[in-house]
Amino acid sequence: MDKLSFQNPLVDTYAIAASIMILKAVMMSWLTVVRMMQVNGGFRSPEDVKKTILNPHPSAEQLAPNEYVDRIRRIQLNDLENLPFFLVAGFLFILTEPSLRLAQWLLYGYVISRLLHFAAYFTARTHDMRATLWTVGSLILILMTCWTLFAAWRA
Repeated sequence: MDKLSFQNPLVDTYAIAASIMILKAVMMSWLTVVRMMQVNGGFRSPEDVKKTILNPHPSAEQLAPNEYVDRIRRIQLNDLENLPFFLVAGFLFILTEPSLRLAQWLLYGYVISRLLHFAAYFTARTHDMRATLWTVGSLILILMTCWTLFAAWRA
């Protein structure tokens, strides 16, 4: 069986987890746009308040900060700060050929922690709640990275 093929259940596990995280991150951009359209504001660039088909009645207030829109931007920024590490650490981790069960626990555990973190942030839960969920994902990244480092050191 090829290490890097979908015949390898470790690759399948990683591909599923990575794909979910990438789709979630991409959907944040769409959610930002939806919210901007709902409130007709939260725009960032001066050219966004020019008269167009999609903005027939522009106003300077459309550039004002909007918490409804900015909450999604903060969630997306958090994804952009964390997702690249997961994609790299998860890929390197599966190259060490851990047990399938361990890989599933860690990779899917990370996905679940990030989805719960999103839900907590989206519904304006306390920082303590978000920090706890972030910590779970961070510890999983640390474990996978240390596992990979140890395996590479031994090789």
